[in-house]
Amino acid sequence: MAITKIACRFVKSVNVVLFFAIVIILSGAGGCKKEQKAGPPPAPEVEVFTVVQKNVPIYKEWVGTADGFVNATIRAQVQGYLIKQNYKEGDLVRKGQILFEIDPRTFQAALEQAKGQLAVQQASWDTAKANLNRIKPLAERNAVSQKDLDDATGKEQATHASVLAAKAAVDKAELDLGFTKIISPVDGIAGLAKTQIGNLVGPGSVEELTTVSTVNPIKVYIQISEQEYLKAMEQRKQGAVKRPLELILADGTVYPHKGELSFADREVDVRTGTIRIATLFPNPGNLLRPGQFGKIRAEMSIEKGALLIPQRAVTEMQGQYLVAVVGQDNKIAIRRVKAGHRVDSDWIIDEGLKPGERVVAEGVQKVKEGMTVNPKPFGETAQSKPEAPKPESKQEPTTQPGRR
Repeated sequence: MAITKIACRFVKSVNVVLFFAIVIILSGAGGCKKEQKAGPPPAPEVEVFTVVQKNVPIYKEWVGTADGFVNATIRAQVQGYLIKQNYKEGDLVRKGQILFEIDPRTFQAALEQAKGQLAVQQASWDTAKANLNRIKPLAERNAVSQKDLDDATGKEQATHASVLAAKAAVDKAELDLGFTKIISPVDGIAGLAKTQIGNLVGPGSVEELTTVSTVNPIKVYIQISEQEYLKAMEQRKQGAVKRPLELILADGTVYPHKGELSFADREVDVRTGTIRIATLFPNPGNLLRPGQFGKIRAEMSIEKGALLIPQRAVTEMQGQYLVAVVGQDNKIAIRRVKAGHRVDSDWIIDEGLKPGERVVAEGVQKVKEGMTVNPKPFGETAQSKPEAPKPESKQEPTTQPGRR
């Protein structure tokens, strides 16, 4: 028993010593490790654009509204019930084409009555002329008194006047009958009918029957400032060459036909300080319609040797324009520039840059003065991006041995 107790104590003491030895070894191994220092962060990648120099046309744009060259408002000139519509709304109609018809019976009866009155007055005049012709020889021989001659002469003149009035009444009745057929006064596009068959129409109606607009050529109105108007007048005095106008439609496409200035309004709008200018554009296919919106673009001048950079490379801060210039050592220099006209997606820089210099066009928000960057050509990153993987067709999952 004594030997057994001694053996158990020995084993326990050995285990305790072994445990502490392992702890010390592990602690020492951890202490020997050296802390690894973090290296400098990699230079941020930016896209740079090389400043180009070339001759650039300067354009000016205005918002325009299309309107018919002639807008004829069609109204009824006589009162009556509408019985027929002879055109299809939105179609091209010709000058003299009948658009509407009013019930003509009342006006036909009035014409017949006027013709009857004319016949009565014509008979009275014929009788008066015959009496006058008989009395004149008798008056020359003093067979009748001067009073009889005067009465016959007056009767003849009065009946002649009645005939003239009756003829005028017939002419008016014929006009009224003709007005029952409402015709188009111009060639153009006929609008929606604003009345229906069976309605009573006439000069007292508030609404017109329809409108016919001549749209080839078509007018496009723009509003220009008083300063632009004065400058244009000065250029005209100096014999400036007329420049064609471009029309940009609502979908962004450029209208294929060029336009020209037509006239200026008689007054300047005192509320806006602008004057209304009419431009004319050919419209052979009737594509343009009154009421359409578009932008009129005109080439104002050509700026020679202009420096161009993308608009996204320019940062505006408190009224100042800044660009990030990448030097030969790939370090950033924030530089103040003077910006000029905008040309599409580019900006003309008047001062602050030189041809061939590189400016940050993508990644401007992550650079600062003196920072070293990793420049890439502008647009290269987007082109070098791998295409998105195409979605694979769905398949039933297969079960392999040992997997779920």
